[in-house]
Amino acid sequence: MNATATAPQHITLIGAGLAGALLATLLARRGWRVDVYEKRGDPRLKGYQGGRSINLALAERGRHALRLAGADEAVMAQAVMMRGRMVHFLDGRTDLQRYGRDDSEVIWSVHRGELNLILLQIAQEAGANLHFHRGLSGVDFDARIARFEDDRDGSLHEVAFDSLVGADGAGSALRSAMGRVADLGERTEFLGHSYKELEIPPAPDGGFSIEPNALHIWPRGRYMCIALPNDERTFTVTLFLPNEGDPSFANIRDGAQARALFQRDFADALPLIPELERDFERNPAGLLATLYLDRWHLDDRAVLLGDAAHAMVPFHGQGMNCAFEDCVALAERLLAGGDRAEAFAAFQRQRLPSARAIQAMALENYLEMRDRVDDDDYLLQRALEHELAQRHPDRFMPRYAMVTFHRMPYEVAFERGQRQRELLVELTRGHDRLDTLDWNAVDAAVRERLGPLPADA
Repeated sequence: MNATATAPQHITLIGAGLAGALLATLLARRGWRVDVYEKRGDPRLKGYQGGRSINLALAERGRHALRLAGADEAVMAQAVMMRGRMVHFLDGRTDLQRYGRDDSEVIWSVHRGELNLILLQIAQEAGANLHFHRGLSGVDFDARIARFEDDRDGSLHEVAFDSLVGADGAGSALRSAMGRVADLGERTEFLGHSYKELEIPPAPDGGFSIEPNALHIWPRGRYMCIALPNDERTFTVTLFLPNEGDPSFANIRDGAQARALFQRDFADALPLIPELERDFERNPAGLLATLYLDRWHLDDRAVLLGDAAHAMVPFHGQGMNCAFEDCVALAERLLAGGDRAEAFAAFQRQRLPSARAIQAMALENYLEMRDRVDDDDYLLQRALEHELAQRHPDRFMPRYAMVTFHRMPYEVAFERGQRQRELLVELTRGHDRLDTLDWNAVDAAVRERLGPLPADA
């Protein structure tokens, strides 16, 4: 990132969640005056309010951003390594499907609340000004005045701004304000499924109750359960069900019905969740949806990033990683100096195709996780995928690896992944074992259909 010629410049961020705190750090560390307004109280004082936050999977894209912000070491001290998916079959069998080649290619489970606390502290130490209990209630874009309401006493506060950045999540108040003065092309597609968060406590000896270094999946076709490890030896369990049908959140409404569902479909998980009924009834159901915008900015006055611009379903574990990439990209544009309207426009041109690609891949991954990870054809294709990655490391890389362990643009990984999947399907058609393949023909097909892999971003 190049230092800007006219410092200090000022910017106003809406939202002190993960993306807001990270972007504040990236800019404040380079001498910018940064004000961050957050509708909630300071979680460092009042504690993080959980109950509806799927554990986050930190991958290389996110870690790269954390390194730039000087936050990687503190975050990794709280993270738990996940080597792969531990699939729990209906008959009680388990199978670890590795994400990568070895322990150099893993993802990390982090708790949203702990991560937010770390990033807020680092942002403040970098010089960002954090303002809590300030919910955005309106914006006069012509006068460049933002109005905030204090949720404790209802008092209103007006703040002058040069530019606003919306890092305030899928329900973004800034996006709503922008939408009142310009057509953003906003549309939301709901998945038709929701989720409930449960918990596996530590084992009686204080350790993990099940394998800690894995993302556990109980795939059941139209629905599934997952569990991610936490550093305090617990697991955050998330039950995904359709909103209608059987089973669904329409007919699984209380703790007793949830227990009956687990007895039938997740029998090996049931003994691990002693507070199943209480957790099910206490924790709210979370909606799952994809947010699309055609326009992310309003000339030089406002820009959106992260979930405020492109919320996605959580099934590729990339929502946070993508938002962190947004922060790095926007910070680079701003720190380069020049016209902010052009910086915001260039940021959108760079990141909107990436957002669309990972949104599509996240939706695809839900079908894979709930319905394919225990399918024989899928397992054979996956075995061939790993073999081709070894035989042709310069041409073939599993799409999951492109997305998770590298930083090539998401749209490149998406397009290349589609071509590779077509090739896997063709090469395995009519086979149920890899040793019946004609490897000369396989190698020739790879060389013919796939050019050399592009470099990382």
